[in-house]
Amino acid sequence: MAAPQRSQTTASPAGAGSVDRCGDAATTGFGVDPGSGMRRIIAELNLCPGPPTIVPPPHNEPMDHAAAREQMVEQQIAARGVSDLRVLAAMRAVPRHCFVPAAHQSEAYADRPLPIAEGQTISQPYIVAAMTAALQVNPADRVLEVGTGSGYQAAVLAQLSAQVVSVERHAALATEAARRLRDLGIDHVTVVVGDGSEGWPAGAPYDRILVTAGAPEIPDTLVDQLAAGGRLVIPVGPAGLQHLTIVERVDGGTRVREADACVFVPLIGRHGWADR
Repeated sequence: MAAPQRSQTTASPAGAGSVDRCGDAATTGFGVDPGSGMRRIIAELNLCPGPPTIVPPPHNEPMDHAAAREQMVEQQIAARGVSDLRVLAAMRAVPRHCFVPAAHQSEAYADRPLPIAEGQTISQPYIVAAMTAALQVNPADRVLEVGTGSGYQAAVLAQLSAQVVSVERHAALATEAARRLRDLGIDHVTVVVGDGSEGWPAGAPYDRILVTAGAPEIPDTLVDQLAAGGRLVIPVGPAGLQHLTIVERVDGGTRVREADACVFVPLIGRHGWADR
């Protein structure tokens, strides 16, 4: 098993930093408000907003990136019903273009997923926001992400929580994601290499678990790593069409609900799909 990779630069836990450019981050954080309640999660996510989060504007960032990010949040995310202000602030704060391959830089803020290395993708911005909103992350939560990919989702989660562990089965992706996060001054994300379908028992239990790949069914191994009152968000269904599924650990059992339809790369592993 590869050793965990963790960035060592400084950043404010559960707060967003002001990004100058990829690989150069200021460390000004912002205050966060505890997570807001879920009003409705059928067909689309529509979360009750809490008090506004104040985000410092990016310093010396090219206007096209800042404007594109704002347009992304307003037109692709808020307009579709995601209204949790902490999530919207996190999406505004993280420079998505820093996680997109050079060949696709002009599409970094487009309304679609984009290819990255190892046959994987960086998810559509709306899906990243919707899954994050469904997770209802609190500032003190310990979060497990399954499927690091480019590191973009982990960076968004890091704006909202005190600690993130992210598991990636491709060592090359894990190494690059850890470097990007470190370069952006995000030091409370630990990237590890392993079979994400098995979670990361060494760090369990987790308050929140987010899976960024489609599973044929809900892995018991992940449910078992949820803390009491914890929440798991995972795409579940056949290849080609899944539904975001929310699992809550309550009263010694679980409560399961379905939300948006989606399409993800498969969750490969012992408790997911077989590698082909």
